Amino acid sequence: MSTLQKSIDINAPVTSVYNQWTQFEEFPAFMEGVKEVRQMDDAHLHWCAEIAGKDVEWDAEITEQIPDQRIAWRSLDGSQNAGVVSFHKLNDGSTRVMLQMDYDPEGMMENAGDAVGLVSHRLEGDLERFKEFLESRGSETGGWRGTIRPS
Repeated sequence: MSTLQKSIDINAPVTSVYNQWTQFEEFPAFMEGVKEVRQMDDAHLHWCAEIAGKDVEWDAEITEQIPDQRIAWRSLDGSQNAGVVSFHKLNDGSTRVMLQMDYDPEGMMENAGDAVGLVSHRLEGDLERFKEFLESRGSETGGWRGTIRPS
């Protein structure tokens, strides 16, 4: 299992940044390789992506969600991954997003990509594109303010 940690500062209030992150079905607009995310209910997502040149699908469960603070998840099948994204108010107009993800590369291609830092670079790019997506719009496209507590 590999672990990555990345962060980025975004010129937007914490509530706007958090709200935009909860719009999971818009992830393909800024996440490289993500083709589709379908929100099945408040706590379950179905992902379709291209990883190391092959199409993969998996279901994920949001295990904890606290508005303006954090969202944690874990995969239920397919590509094994888990993580947490946290939101930190720097001041009234800027937020630091911190992402930690654990994942298990499968097969020779994914392990080779992991060894040369491909996933790390992809996550950095995804965060940069998220920042650009939100800052260029000037406001979030929606938001879900519900809470999910760990069971």
